[in-house]
Amino acid sequence: MTDRPAVAPRYEQVLSKPVMDQLRKMFRSMNRGMVLMWRLGLGRWADAWPSVGGRILVVEHRGRSSGNRYLTPLNFTAEGRSRFCLAAFGTRSDWYRNALAAGRVVVWLPGGMWMAHPSDVTEEEGSLDLIRRVLIDSGFAARAFGLNPKAMTDGEVATATAGYRLVRFDLIDRCDKSPADLWWVWLPTAAGMGLAIGAYVVRRHRRS
Repeated sequence: MTDRPAVAPRYEQVLSKPVMDQLRKMFRSMNRGMVLMWRLGLGRWADAWPSVGGRILVVEHRGRSSGNRYLTPLNFTAEGRSRFCLAAFGTRSDWYRNALAAGRVVVWLPGGMWMAHPSDVTEEEGSLDLIRRVLIDSGFAARAFGLNPKAMTDGEVATATAGYRLVRFDLIDRCDKSPADLWWVWLPTAAGMGLAIGAYVVRRHRRS
């Protein structure tokens, strides 16, 4: 038994446009911070506490018309060489449309970068179980929507995610490059800290 409802009363309120708009803004801000983690070389810590922050990957995709490069962090669950993610805003999700239109994307994982083939598997057998697993692996994100995926019945999961799309990323080849293009930031940071500590030690020595 659980002391939290499977579908909290606030779930219907979360679906209202004002609340959804606020959630989009919140997750957009968090996404920028998550991408920065990877670029600083901290990607391996992205799923260090999955029960809270969830398991997270980044999808690198291109705009269907613009060709611009976009980076979208997503919660995922793993099965073999496949990674499953949810498009919570359905087919309106830009990353979903860009990825499927391109047929290939780059996926940033804690262990490295991979070329991957995306496909919509929402209607395939066993998809409901995978949707539940992604919700569980999303940590606090599912709770933010008022959902408790571990306690929900199959019917509740199906109803709550009726507008979602389940996407499978099949890993193809590991990429040689690294997403940590800002790793060098740590060099001046470490140097600055070293100078500050050295100056502090010298001042303490002079005073003594």
